[in-house]
Amino acid sequence: MAQVPVPAASSEAIRRTMVANRRRDTAPEIAVRRLLHGRGLRYRVDFPPMPSLRARADIVFTRQKIAVFIDGCFWHQCPDHFVMPKSNVDYWGPKLRRNVERDRATDMALVAAGWVVLRYWEHRDAGGIAVAVEREVLAATASRSPLNRHEVQARMAGHLEEMK
Repeated sequence: MAQVPVPAASSEAIRRTMVANRRRDTAPEIAVRRLLHGRGLRYRVDFPPMPSLRARADIVFTRQKIAVFIDGCFWHQCPDHFVMPKSNVDYWGPKLRRNVERDRATDMALVAAGWVVLRYWEHRDAGGIAVAVEREVLAATASRSPLNRHEVQARMAGHLEEMK
């Protein structure tokens, strides 16, 4: 497929917005990471779960083989918030479609390799994401180590109480 050249920004305000976009350490990612760290979980940040993949997950639990992605509503076409740009549609349409296609291909490759893939939209509540991620990590840890099963079950029971 031929690459469409990157068009100039349609305004100075758009140019500033695009330059300010970050690949890592976005506010939603940092909020989730702080909560996970506060719960005692340790993880890799902006890390490729598999060297053969182009993708880098936002949060990776290597021992448990869990990859967490906090997807931006614009870049990954959130069904609730995405609005196609009105300028440069010939550029943005294919580019954003490729992002979503790459996300699905990444998910399939990781799952085929035995990874758990967790994807959340950036607008989701960081606390809810942290609880869900911790539950997955604890479950994966318990399945690997029967010695920790009671501690993991106690922590998971505490999360059920938090969610009520």
